Amino acid sequence: MFFLYKISQNKLRKIMKLIYLHGLDSDSNAIKAQITQTYCQANYPNIEVIRPDLNRTPDEVVKLLKSLIIDDRNTVLIGSSLGGYFANLLSDLTGVPAVLLNPSIWPDISFRRFLDQNFDERALSDETVIYTTTGGWQITYGDLAWFERHRLAVKNPDLIKVLLKMGDELLDAQVTQAFYDQKGVQVLAQAGGDHRISDYEVQVATVIDWAIRLHQR
Repeated sequence: MFFLYKISQNKLRKIMKLIYLHGLDSDSNAIKAQITQTYCQANYPNIEVIRPDLNRTPDEVVKLLKSLIIDDRNTVLIGSSLGGYFANLLSDLTGVPAVLLNPSIWPDISFRRFLDQNFDERALSDETVIYTTTGGWQITYGDLAWFERHRLAVKNPDLIKVLLKMGDELLDAQVTQAFYDQKGVQVLAQAGGDHRISDYEVQVATVIDWAIRLHQR
């Protein structure tokens, strides 16, 4: 069961770095990123919220996030959708904790929706652009192979918590829940809702509580 406790400021002995990773077709000004930062400013001023723009190639995203983490054990990641994938991946690579919000677990599969009837896969090269995000990232056919090569291992299940909305209209929440249940990750699955987590203002207190507790492990 999940319980929410208010953690006092004096238990955050030094600044905790919280990196919010937005999803596809979003950017560093994502609504949930802003809600997260506003909540922390009001309730936990010792938490530094960083909101990087991930509209870049997967290799560049990993390089950027590694540079922000730099083996800083005070870092916790929060990732939504595709940002949840990268949060899990960086947790695997660096051992930092992560809170995942309706995470994408297999982008190489979910991104195949961009391969409509106008694409003949036999004629595609790795440089062929299959989709351009609102933030300007040009997803290429080669990116699908990158994501396939970097499937999530979930090496640190005790350092990950997942919030799922079972009414997610974009990603199959039941598949995601089964994936993380099998890995031994704690999952809070809430009935209804949507992919963007429209009630995030209600959920943010729980999300930050999880992040703090993972940081204090």
